[in-house]
Amino acid sequence: MITTASIFSDFWENLVQHEEQGFFLVLCGFLLSFAFIRTSARLMRSPRVPWWPGSVVSDSGVHLHHLVWGIVTMMIAGSLGFLAFGRSPHTEIFAFLFGVGAGLTIDEFALWVHLDDVYWSAEGRSSIDAAVITAAGMGLILLGYSPVAIESGSAEALVGSILSLAIAWAFVALCFFKGRILHGVVGFFIFPVAIYGAWRIGKPHSAWARHRYGERNPDKQAKAEDRFAPERRTERFKEAFRDIVGGKPEQGATAARDEAIAATREATEEVRERAERLTHRGD
Repeated sequence: MITTASIFSDFWENLVQHEEQGFFLVLCGFLLSFAFIRTSARLMRSPRVPWWPGSVVSDSGVHLHHLVWGIVTMMIAGSLGFLAFGRSPHTEIFAFLFGVGAGLTIDEFALWVHLDDVYWSAEGRSSIDAAVITAAGMGLILLGYSPVAIESGSAEALVGSILSLAIAWAFVALCFFKGRILHGVVGFFIFPVAIYGAWRIGKPHSAWARHRYGERNPDKQAKAEDRFAPERRTERFKEAFRDIVGGKPEQGATAARDEAIAATREATEEVRERAERLTHRGD
């Protein structure tokens, strides 16, 4: 117990020495709030825990997503953090609260993109990816990886730093263009990862594939589709991870409506065929 306390004490002192305790608490608040709200959402979804409180819905039927509470928390914590201006423990408290708000907001990242409640649909899985990428980025910063390092000792050093950054960001942009988001984010901090991601083939539905593959290069398109097939081991691992963290997706209201319409059409067609057979028998 004493050894564990000593490890944590040394770790915290190292953060304080490098003035990184606030950023570390942002990461802690982010992870804890994301884990809590995702668990809460899954409990609300489960019929085995009917006692768990549900979503906040007004009498008029307006659903206040936890995205709203996250934005408000970040606004308040960020403003008060500037007011604290480095005074301890106020800055640390507001940093933690800012991370809490970020976790609540990122958990509904899919709502930002689709402007629709796709939380439990396949599109909603992007929120899990966004949370992983955000946590990975903050973790890399805490480990000492800096995306921006400019030498200002001389004009030559300054120009060299700017050129190096421009090249690095070009490779990162190419990773994003090819749909290799994680390579791009990690490569933003660790340059060889960006080179690797930019060198490899793009995903079949990426912007790169739309402009460079497809009808222009069907062989490349086929190779990309084969490389990123849904049944490949890496994709199965990602889906399993998303299921563990976020729960399995549902079809969603739109898919359910389409399925109901299709079933109705099939039933109508079946009734029509039976009526025609009865008519032919009567003749």
